[in-house]
Amino acid sequence: MGQTKTHARTDGLKPMTRILKRSLKIAGHLTSVSLEKEFWEALKAIAKANNRSVPELVAEIDRTRSGGLSSAIRVYVLKAAQDGKSSMENLSNPIEAS
Repeated sequence: MGQTKTHARTDGLKPMTRILKRSLKIAGHLTSVSLEKEFWEALKAIAKANNRSVPELVAEIDRTRSGGLSSAIRVYVLKAAQDGKSSMENLSNPIEAS
């Protein structure tokens, strides 16, 4: 079940998106990851473009991270977009490309 977090904005921008909590099996154990809906969608698109499952991709990110897993996933997705791959097609590992 996802948790909803929204904050009122006074700057005319849209409110922050919903945070969704998902459980994934990574390296043989269950772990929970909380990400905004848009990051989950982007992560799914990246995994699909690379013929991988989301848990496989998250396991790879998990092996290379130095901070929290949710943050590492966000950085991975951000780097994919910054590398001009916002279409989420034919992606390589943006973490290794840094």
